[in-house]
Amino acid sequence: MNEGEHRKELEGRLNELRALVEATADDRRPVALDQVAVGRLSRIDAMQRQAMAEATKRKHLHEIKRIESALKRMEEGEFGFCVSCGEEIAPARLKADPAVARCVGCAQ
Repeated sequence: MNEGEHRKELEGRLNELRALVEATADDRRPVALDQVAVGRLSRIDAMQRQAMAEATKRKHLHEIKRIESALKRMEEGEFGFCVSCGEEIAPARLKADPAVARCVGCAQ
């Protein structure tokens, strides 16, 4: 894969993640405490869904930051090189995860 293909893949994933974060906003809204309108078990279930949605959002935001960082490295001409040691990252590693920032040695 060349840098252009990696960029296209990263930008596609970035757009997908941003859409997912936006689409799940309702799942993260506060749970109503009115036990008359919502039973206790239903409220507990809603709170659990809310917590899971928040955790998923954090995971997506972390991946968004990784992708944005990789795109920035592309702009700066540093894509494909380890941010720790400066050595080239193996093409197979970049193919598996184009947002990876470290070579195998530094990642360990």
